[in-house]
Amino acid sequence: MSETKPQRGQVPPGLHFIATPIGAARDITLRALDILASADVLAAEDTRTLRHLMEIHGVALGGRPLIAYHDHNGETARPKLLAALAEGKSVAYASEAGTPLVADPGFQLGRAAIEAGHTVLAAPGPSAVLAALTVSGLPSDRFLFAGFAPATAAARLRFLQDLAPMSATVILYESPKRLQKLLGDLVASFGAERKAVVCRELTKRFEETTRGTLAELQAAFAEREVKGEIVVLLDRAPDVVASVVDLDAALRRALVDNRVKDAATMVAESFGLPKRDVYQRALRLSEE
Repeated sequence: MSETKPQRGQVPPGLHFIATPIGAARDITLRALDILASADVLAAEDTRTLRHLMEIHGVALGGRPLIAYHDHNGETARPKLLAALAEGKSVAYASEAGTPLVADPGFQLGRAAIEAGHTVLAAPGPSAVLAALTVSGLPSDRFLFAGFAPATAAARLRFLQDLAPMSATVILYESPKRLQKLLGDLVASFGAERKAVVCRELTKRFEETTRGTLAELQAAFAEREVKGEIVVLLDRAPDVVASVVDLDAALRRALVDNRVKDAATMVAESFGLPKRDVYQRALRLSEE
């Protein structure tokens, strides 16, 4: 395969964030390849991954600096990249897969470059968030990417309970080892009947999308050994739950003279909501 020689001077000075494939190597954009071929300095979350991607597409490094930049070395690597920018050079940064800054390193670098007065540009492309939303079948006009849920059980439940009333599709990343625990906590906080989707290995050979209620998904993955990258999407809350202020006010009034279970039952019936969902909300309010 013939290599594309770097052609200096075609990329304007500044920091260029490059989206890279989340699976299929051919998903990279032509503009991203142009930047990789001609930027003065390259930086990557994983230099081996970027080198391999460049080799696949015949893009030569050509003696240019390739600097590792990730969550664990930012304090030492960031000054090197800022120095290159200060010299008027073009710096291209790629996370290991997908779009930089979306659950990937790059935020501190981007903010520091902006504060120093440098140009910051994006070469858009692959994103697991948008790929999952596209194939999910859930509403896409409003969505919230919430990243990874906390690892500890108590923190995870609080985190999910805050997301449950959202009138938007909620998108989470999760480790395959923690998927079953997450689905169980989602049933408890969002309700067993909330529609949801689990996407696994998007754009890769064993890509899989599983749709259903949270109860159905919990059952489907209960006995499975899950591997690969996971994206979980939750349908927006029912319209009536969008008025969470009214719901909380009714629960607080009911909790004055009633036990949590009884208060939840009364309010659920008056709002026409699932008793389990309202009980979880009442339980949280009673603990505040």
